[in-house]
Amino acid sequence: MTETTWDPAAPGILRLPSGRLVRGRGLSRPLPPGPLPEYGLYLLGRRPAPVPWQSRWLRWPDFRLPADRADAADAFREAWERSATERVEVACAGGRGRTGTALARIAVLDGVPPAEAVAYVRTHYSPHAVETPWQRRYAERQP
Repeated sequence: MTETTWDPAAPGILRLPSGRLVRGRGLSRPLPPGPLPEYGLYLLGRRPAPVPWQSRWLRWPDFRLPADRADAADAFREAWERSATERVEVACAGGRGRTGTALARIAVLDGVPPAEAVAYVRTHYSPHAVETPWQRRYAERQP
């Protein structure tokens, strides 16, 4: 039998207020056990290696903000929409700064008030999520 969603207790799984599950992770670590993603949003300064599932690359240098804010907003919306029916993962190299910032933006799309987005992700994903002051400001802005 194929698993249709992430295990909510697995490491890196963020449960959004709607109940949707999104996996955050660091690409510098091995692929976690369990089902493969059906869609991945990859936040890197350079194009990532190909993966056997659908994916999207968002150009986002480490410790910075997305190179194209409109493309980023579209990518976050797509990841959020797909998370209703697919296993979606969001990942950068370390799984903290860029990934945490993107997860905060996705949480806002799911109904978390922007001013609470970073705290939500730090509580439900990683206490180290969102690494820089400018990532925090970006994460907490209105969509």
